[in-house]
Amino acid sequence: MDTKPDADTSGASIALEPDVAIAILRTIHAGWLSTSTVTPADDEVKITEQLRAAMRRVVNQRANVWDEGMVILRGTESLSRPSLDRPDGRTDMSILLLGMFNDLKDHDPHAIIECKRVAGGNTGFCWKYVHDGIDRFRTGKYGGRHATGFMIGYVLSARALDAAHGINRCLSGKGRHPELLHGSGLLDEYWAWSSCHPRQPPSKSPIILEHALLEF
Repeated sequence: MDTKPDADTSGASIALEPDVAIAILRTIHAGWLSTSTVTPADDEVKITEQLRAAMRRVVNQRANVWDEGMVILRGTESLSRPSLDRPDGRTDMSILLLGMFNDLKDHDPHAIIECKRVAGGNTGFCWKYVHDGIDRFRTGKYGGRHATGFMIGYVLSARALDAAHGINRCLSGKGRHPELLHGSGLLDEYWAWSSCHPRQPPSKSPIILEHALLEF
């Protein structure tokens, strides 16, 4: 885990080592596998609440095979710009890494997770995944200090692959071809995807998003 100066924020940017990002993805997926009571008919909030509880159980049981200290938090308020005097965003989940906190004494969450329902054949859900998910990281509304962000897609129908293709059609339709989802560089799993997005303003470094597309 390291930091580097960032002129556009009030503090150093938060960068995660690959093993930490992998542990977060593994925790998400392990939690999902033990979340047996949710269905595609449930709303996003109910699904997220149950997934968060399951992820906490995974961490408590140390089932993610990572022992650096991970705290699964509820959504946190966020500022897209340091100049704002009140929060303008609220995330779905956040993660505090105890090792990073002990090293840096940084009280901001060290990983931000945004959750959205998605279905490859439903343009509305796919566009919401882009507009209300990916783009909130691009603008800094979420994860303005982070080099890596995380998104969870609850795949309502078909497969994770179909959901990724649906999201990519929305991005392609807006001419955003460099931002397409592709297979994760961290995990060789059908549910794990990655993407890279330019920031606004473009003077900031791009953000990498790690996606967990979770099938029911």
